[in-house]
Amino acid sequence: MKIFKVAVIAGDGIGPEVLEEGIKVLNKVAELDGTFKVEYTHFPWGCEYYLKHGKMMDENGMDKLKEFDAIYLGAVGFPGVPDHISLWDLLLRIRKGFDQYINIRPVTLLKGAPCPLKDVKREDIDMLFIRENSEGEYAGAGDWLFKGKENEVVLQTGVFSRKGVERVIRYAYEVAKKEGKTLSSISKANALNYSMVFWDEIFQEVGKEYPEVKTYSYLVDAAAMFMVKDPKRFEVVVTSNLFGDILTDLGAAIAGGMGLAAGANVNPERKYPSMFEPIHGSAPDIAGKGISNPLASIWSISQMLDYFGYETWGKKVLEAMEKVMVEGKDVTPDMGGTAKTNEVGDAVVSVLGK
Repeated sequence: MKIFKVAVIAGDGIGPEVLEEGIKVLNKVAELDGTFKVEYTHFPWGCEYYLKHGKMMDENGMDKLKEFDAIYLGAVGFPGVPDHISLWDLLLRIRKGFDQYINIRPVTLLKGAPCPLKDVKREDIDMLFIRENSEGEYAGAGDWLFKGKENEVVLQTGVFSRKGVERVIRYAYEVAKKEGKTLSSISKANALNYSMVFWDEIFQEVGKEYPEVKTYSYLVDAAAMFMVKDPKRFEVVVTSNLFGDILTDLGAAIAGGMGLAAGANVNPERKYPSMFEPIHGSAPDIAGKGISNPLASIWSISQMLDYFGYETWGKKVLEAMEKVMVEGKDVTPDMGGTAKTNEVGDAVVSVLGK
């Protein structure tokens, strides 16, 4: 029997609540499948840990995490801890330290999920965003000069290496080729005359190796408009760190809301563990009330199952989520229901069991 070791970082706010339901679903899948089991190790890292210890994670935290097959992250962020500290000292530290250079964000309108767009068919919203996840605008390069003075200057430098850009674009081409879908590159070369011109050139270079993949290129502002007005034109999408961050939240808005937004941070070579997370944030205003939506964390489990090689189960988890949403009885208030967080997880487990 296979044993998968999963590090659990529940984090802040609603993180522990929603992760508990994801773990419940993963355990049910392991029970039903019978060929694997999951061993969990919980780490108390996050903003509460920071307020007690002055750091978001243990000094040797990365050494501890590298021994795992995957990381399951809840949410990071809480009042009293600046966002740049909670982000850079935990989430981005893991992404960069483990070279999780591929971020996978599905933007798919599941059956039963609400959509704010009029006259859009469910199958018209089915995108897979491949976002560069290690450099670009989030490289952390720059400077703060003459701080507090009249001539104060801030430099935030986007870093685009040939290695970094080429590997994410090549990954996206491979996905599009495997799934027989179109590939859209999103940049802003008309205004960013170095980084995005470079991006576009590499997209064309790599594309010569994939003549069977039909490609499109969009400026980011036009892409945002078309995601709303004509979402069916996007299938597989590849873009930079910043643009991907923004557009996938727009995608979440049109595909059921942030309560259904899941993301995978992947090291394709599997030299390091990959990390799976709901990306809705810690929502401290509703923490502890039992009304948080766990479906994004359960979708993250579907992604983890895909990563472990159990794609059929990954699909079954999504189908179970759809059945729960279509029935509408066991959904949380953000989706128009009255169910508690744990009741949603129980409902998904019940459907899987049947």
